[in-house]
Amino acid sequence: MGFGEKRKGYYRGRYWVGPGQLRTVVDADGKTVRFGNKRAAAKSANDHEAGWRESGKAKSLAEKAVEVVALVDSEPAVEGAITFGEYASQWYAEQDLAASTMQNYKRHIEEHLLPEFESATLADIERTHVDAWAKKERALYEASSVKTWRSTLHLILADAVEEGHRDANPAAQRRGRGKRAGRSRNRGPEKVVTDALGMLLIAERTALLSGRDDEFVAVILKGYTGMRWGEIVGLESQFCRPKTVRVEWQLYELDSGELHRCPPKDDSYRSIDTPEWLSALVSDHIARTEPKPCRCHGFTYVFSSHGEANGSARRTGAKLVDVARRAGVSVGTVSNVLNRPESVREETRIKVETAMGELGYIRGGLPGETAAHWRRSGFATWLFQPAATGWYPKKAPQVEHPVPLLAEPWPGVPARGRGASGRSEACWVPIARGLTPHGLRHSHKTVMEELGTPPKLMDERLGHEDGSVQARYSHITPGMRQRLLDALTVLWEEALDARFAMCPRSPVRVLGELLRARR
Repeated sequence: MGFGEKRKGYYRGRYWVGPGQLRTVVDADGKTVRFGNKRAAAKSANDHEAGWRESGKAKSLAEKAVEVVALVDSEPAVEGAITFGEYASQWYAEQDLAASTMQNYKRHIEEHLLPEFESATLADIERTHVDAWAKKERALYEASSVKTWRSTLHLILADAVEEGHRDANPAAQRRGRGKRAGRSRNRGPEKVVTDALGMLLIAERTALLSGRDDEFVAVILKGYTGMRWGEIVGLESQFCRPKTVRVEWQLYELDSGELHRCPPKDDSYRSIDTPEWLSALVSDHIARTEPKPCRCHGFTYVFSSHGEANGSARRTGAKLVDVARRAGVSVGTVSNVLNRPESVREETRIKVETAMGELGYIRGGLPGETAAHWRRSGFATWLFQPAATGWYPKKAPQVEHPVPLLAEPWPGVPARGRGASGRSEACWVPIARGLTPHGLRHSHKTVMEELGTPPKLMDERLGHEDGSVQARYSHITPGMRQRLLDALTVLWEEALDARFAMCPRSPVRVLGELLRARR
């Protein structure tokens, strides 16, 4: 008896043609017929099964036996004749998942699966073929990445088995197989983390590299809340409230360059408690920058990109803020020297012009319109990594090289423009080699562990979910929240004191004000 089988968004008809042999209702081209309801699928399946039996009534038992053998021999050629490339395209089109997941599947299929299996018939793909492919990929890529790509292959072939194109899944990973030695290759390097002082120093350097305070506030907010990168970029000003930051959306960067506004990962909506000093830091930033709705989404975001190209190392010259810091004057004064020199005192004008010469400032050498949002790679490559390590990464045609600095004011102002390396007087020492923006999320978890924070509260702040019985019977109290906020405040003040001991001033405006308040 035939039946209707539910699939994603449709039903397909299935009917028996022999012991243990199921067939799918297909059209003239051999493609699965999609039915809108289970009843229609079952009716069509029953009709096909009845037709199959009717066609064999007048045949002898010997003829029926020959037919069964022929069916077994010919079935893969009929239903399995579809190639992996054809089926993968059809399979991908049927998926209805988050944009980030669809992007990842597309990348896995196009870059790693199709080059190997595209022309292979589904029924002809063997386990030895899959194992050989995985071995070849591991020689070129990280084992964890190959494991992910094999999981996608397993998922595609599992659906092919369900649809009757194959009898078994050759990509299934068998337990207890393979060599025991060398399994440590699946373990990645330990994630680099930093402490409260490291966060502060890195935040200061990113602000110096970008030439504004925004990056300082963003790095500190990320380090003391554990928010994901997409959640920081997609943080809207309406969700920054006294003593809390509400995570409602993220901006996920697709391969096309589009920033897709979507819910946070795993629907981890949450309110993160923030100390009073952090709430004040963010609210002051919003009041100072007065963010406007972006053109791409129409929402008002707390942070915006620091430049059109988003690449400090590739700037054609220093910025006005660099000249102002070097000369010890405001940005407005530098602008007056350029546009209305008669309105500036001679002594100040000479000081500003000297700073321009030392920095290699070229008027009009900067990109024009500021981009609406940071790009993950640009922020990490040209701001965060140089701040954490003191080195610009290798980027053709340039080789890896230290960030060239002018020694004053401490901790040094990045020199830009032609001949920047020749004019440099110092360079930064590394703070945390290998630290990434996501490493700040790990750092926040590590800090909370050191402070003895209850696991339930840690999971809430990070947007994790623990389904264990222990978590079900654990609850967060106001006292737990306040103890964590008090401990984070102590760490922040200790970091400020340590920074003050290094130098009581900072060329970063917001940090300079905080240090003056510590005197």
